[in-house]
Amino acid sequence: MSKKVRNAIIVLIFGNFLVCIGMSLIFPVMPFIKNELHLSATDMGIMNSLFAIAQLVASPIVGQISDKIGRKPILVAGLLLYMVSEILFAMTNWLWMFDISRTIGGLSAAMVVPTTNALAADLTTPRQRARVIGLLSAAFSGGLILGPGIGGILAKFDYKTPFWFAAGLGFLSMLSLWLMLPNEKEIEKIAANHQVPAQSRPPKRASWTQAKKLFAGPMGLLFLLILISSFGLVGFESIYSLYVNEVFGFTMGNIALVLTLNGLTSLTFQALLFDRLVVWLTEKRLIRYCFLLSFLGTGWIILAHSKLEVIIATLIVFTAYDLIRPAITTLLTKASATKQGLINGVNMSLTSVGNIVGPIVSGALLDASYHLPYLVVIVFLFISWIMTYWIRDHFSVDLTETN
Repeated sequence: MSKKVRNAIIVLIFGNFLVCIGMSLIFPVMPFIKNELHLSATDMGIMNSLFAIAQLVASPIVGQISDKIGRKPILVAGLLLYMVSEILFAMTNWLWMFDISRTIGGLSAAMVVPTTNALAADLTTPRQRARVIGLLSAAFSGGLILGPGIGGILAKFDYKTPFWFAAGLGFLSMLSLWLMLPNEKEIEKIAANHQVPAQSRPPKRASWTQAKKLFAGPMGLLFLLILISSFGLVGFESIYSLYVNEVFGFTMGNIALVLTLNGLTSLTFQALLFDRLVVWLTEKRLIRYCFLLSFLGTGWIILAHSKLEVIIATLIVFTAYDLIRPAITTLLTKASATKQGLINGVNMSLTSVGNIVGPIVSGALLDASYHLPYLVVIVFLFISWIMTYWIRDHFSVDLTETN
């Protein structure tokens, strides 16, 4: 890997990390906003859902645009919108402006996250790709994990401080991307050296034939597993603190300890061990074992009799979940030499569906019974584990159009 490519990967990782901090920065300050402005819980729920909805709608569109005009302009524009979103949130005290800010933030995430994966695929060889995707996934998870903590610390000064801080980081990240990323011609040259056709100028947007190829066969199975895993993870996470507090008597200190340990464990596995696990097991077996561990860990939590058992089982579940996504993403990037933007855009859209549906379903089930949400998650995980036996180790899908 050349120095120029290495520097580009570094700024991509930082951009991914930053946008994911923006996704979760709001959570610790929600009570301040709600009480200060006398908003309802419904107002806060709608505000957060707008982020995921905007991300869902925009991701596949942005992916195709990045295939057409190039990755760098999309990334720079995405970070500019990120900065605008954070500034709007910091400046206003009106609910409708908060809603606009979160919508812009979701659009920014749709522009940055899948495009970084697509550009990483353009810049790396197939052998390097597992490690780079693992690092990008670690940045994704790290931002989501550290965002609430950073927001909570900065909110001690003022509940708007986290958003001014994030806007400043967004500006620095935008400058870094603009200055350090190769231009489109250089990206095409690097991709050509890796025997990957240039991605920048496909003749048309995705056709019905390409859509059928995306969702049929081995690639469609991977997309389905992405949807299930994102639904399960967000459903698991969204009610976790409520569940362990009510059922096992966890204090806030206990919950903070578990989430901190989980963050450190997941980041270690994604950043340092993911590529080794892929080489050792292959993506197919890694996905299979992670779904099995998630299934067993969730069952262990339901049957546990002590806090220590719950903590160990939780670390198993979260770590397994955090390895499933990069493993599936790596397989998808290897499956086609073209349309990386489209593939990663659909990937992010399906994740957004899980982010929207997971908390709603889990919350409704939790109102009926504390164990019911995790029983439903177990069923989905078991079905997913069975489905992994149909994943192919190596397959290729031609998404080019023939006229």
